[in-house]
Amino acid sequence: MDAATSPAPVVVAVVGATAAGKTGLSLDLAERLGGEVVNTDAMQLYRGMDVGTAKLPVAERRGIAHHLLDRLEVTEPASVAEFQGWARAAVAEIRGRGRTPVLVGGSALYTRAVLDHFEFPGTDESVRARLEAEAETLGAGELYRRLVDVDPEAAAKILPDNTRRVVRALEVVELTGRPFSASLPRLEYVDPRTVQVGVDIDRPTLDARIEQRVVEMFDAGLLEEVEDLLVRGLARGRTAAMAIGYREAAAVLSGELTREEAVERTQAATRRFARRQDAWFRKDPRVHWVRFDDPDRVELALGHVRTVGGAA
Repeated sequence: MDAATSPAPVVVAVVGATAAGKTGLSLDLAERLGGEVVNTDAMQLYRGMDVGTAKLPVAERRGIAHHLLDRLEVTEPASVAEFQGWARAAVAEIRGRGRTPVLVGGSALYTRAVLDHFEFPGTDESVRARLEAEAETLGAGELYRRLVDVDPEAAAKILPDNTRRVVRALEVVELTGRPFSASLPRLEYVDPRTVQVGVDIDRPTLDARIEQRVVEMFDAGLLEEVEDLLVRGLARGRTAAMAIGYREAAAVLSGELTREEAVERTQAATRRFARRQDAWFRKDPRVHWVRFDDPDRVELALGHVRTVGGAA
């Protein structure tokens, strides 16, 4: 089969909880497959959000091209629908050059929006503005309770303090008359030549890694990073300001928390987030899991890629 008729390279996604070891595996696979990395972490889209998102420095990327990093200013909202367009264009361009796209990041919905059939309901600025005003006056908790009443399935997948997503879910319910959860992606790949590799890690080890990572972030200058971002408008950002670690660091700078309290709260929030990530991916039967500490994890992952795409 010549190059003109050969199938496009497989789309690979490395998934799993934060701090599980996705980044290292994605680099290993990109090296072995002649691939390029596509970021699927919502917060790594932001310029200047480096320390607190564990964004891999250029010097540590092994010369592998990375896509969809540093795309937005912290004052700009991140939209799953807009990201879907960017990411699918990047995947198509990479495959068009005969290279393998390796998606990696902790935002489960972003990954699914790229891989699966996922259509986005429309928006109505007046409805959204009214709901946002209600969130301001009544409090985020009241809107979340409303979402629990009208769409408990969607509420179970959204953090109560993620006001932007709560508002979006209520907006969709009001505009479509259907639950927001009905618009979530179905388990069907856009391209069947797709494989997801999950990094499997036990909870005690993961919790210890998270605790250490958070300490290292604060030691590496997270407070200074947030101080700079606040000057650039972080507090006005509808998405960026909600990032775990950044809101806690901002509270230290405003005198609301001590550094020690911020570290503890960030660790606790990250543990909760990691559990939600793991639960999301565990519900997807298409994910092929490899142990984070298995010395053969790269070969095992490559075996799953070859099963989907033939010799790789």
